[in-house]
Amino acid sequence: MTSSQEPLYTFDRRTVVSAVGAAGLAVALTACGSSDKTGGSDAVKPAPAGKNGDALAKTADIPEGGGKVFADQGVVVTQPVAGQFKAFSSKCTHQGCAVSKISDGTITCPCHGSQFSATDGSVKHGPATAPLAAATIKVEGDSITLG
Repeated sequence: MTSSQEPLYTFDRRTVVSAVGAAGLAVALTACGSSDKTGGSDAVKPAPAGKNGDALAKTADIPEGGGKVFADQGVVVTQPVAGQFKAFSSKCTHQGCAVSKISDGTITCPCHGSQFSATDGSVKHGPATAPLAAATIKVEGDSITLG
């Protein structure tokens, strides 16, 4: 080969394999991408339950002396005594973890063990020093709604 016939670029096997792999990965990621369209028609996404006015739970879903955490809505609903329902933010006032357990009149945060009263959200055991923020709910018949 004369100098005019030599290739301008030379690639070793590793470079070629890497380039092909990167191109294949790009194709795969593009194919896995999300879209709001499915099957050529607009996808309908259901509204999340528990927005103001939407049913959050049935009264029967909330145990007496306990409660239930609604993580998507950021609230915990308790029933300290029969027929009395309370709601608080599910965000612990210590470091913002979500509370996870309600039993025997106590709301417990799993991160550092803070405990709050299911009656008024006050601190029963630290390290939290501030109560859970109250949330507004409405109880109509057997339905509990945010609002």
